[in-house]
Amino acid sequence: MKHEELVEAVTRRVLAQLAGAQGDCCADCSGGCVACCADKVRCVVDAGAGRVSYQGNGADVPSDLARYIDHTLLKPEATPEDIDRLCDEALQYRFAAVCVNPVWVRRASRKLRGSDVGVASVVGFPLGASDPRIKAQETRQALRDGAREIDMVINVGALKGGHTDLVEQDIRGVSDACREVGALNKVIIEAALLSDQEKVLACRLAQRAKAGYVKTSTGFGPGGATVFDVALMREAVGAKLGVKAAGGIRSADEARDMISAGATRIGASAGIAMVTGQGTGSSQGKQGGKGESY
Repeated sequence: MKHEELVEAVTRRVLAQLAGAQGDCCADCSGGCVACCADKVRCVVDAGAGRVSYQGNGADVPSDLARYIDHTLLKPEATPEDIDRLCDEALQYRFAAVCVNPVWVRRASRKLRGSDVGVASVVGFPLGASDPRIKAQETRQALRDGAREIDMVINVGALKGGHTDLVEQDIRGVSDACREVGALNKVIIEAALLSDQEKVLACRLAQRAKAGYVKTSTGFGPGGATVFDVALMREAVGAKLGVKAAGGIRSADEARDMISAGATRIGASAGIAMVTGQGTGSSQGKQGGKGESY
């Protein structure tokens, strides 16, 4: 039996046993679903599971790590020359995309025109507390300037207050704007501010609102990406949506741990250190720095 199949079989067995012991809230899927059972996934991860069962390419640790990385610079003090340098580095190392603040999208798009490096920008960043109409307008402007990926922050307070319709509307406005031009909406849930149940709910709302990705963190919040959160988010959305891990990821080993748990994209400012083997440290329990560890 392959390693992935063994992990999946063990995970399902443990989840089924936990369901029997704690009350079967997963009866519809024989213990395989964690939409309302985040504590069960935590038990599995804490017990040493390298990944939580799901089907998708995110389980495959890549040989070309650079193509999983959004090379990111969201510092407020970033200069035009810093953005040019970011783009040059992305071209040199063949990162998946650069991620910049909206004011720099046009500049980055010009620098990267004709290459296979994408341009991503942020919306409602970093607090997520903008009016949904403003987020949709901000999205369309970034897309007109050349972005083809949008990393939006949800209205965290609305989610925690139980106003799920508002959260879904918020996400849907950005998703609709992205679909008009074939762009990708990545939904930042700021996981460190949420309970496990709220993380799952946020992921489900993003899925219902036709987003393309869910993302762990802004890097400006109280904590960054963790293996557990990535595994929980992957299980919540299944194999069709992407999962982006961001915040405090500084080494290739950490990035690969996230990918093994289900991440299909990594947001980091330390991308060069990752692909050259110079990154050190552990992201588990770390706080994200300024904007995905800047």
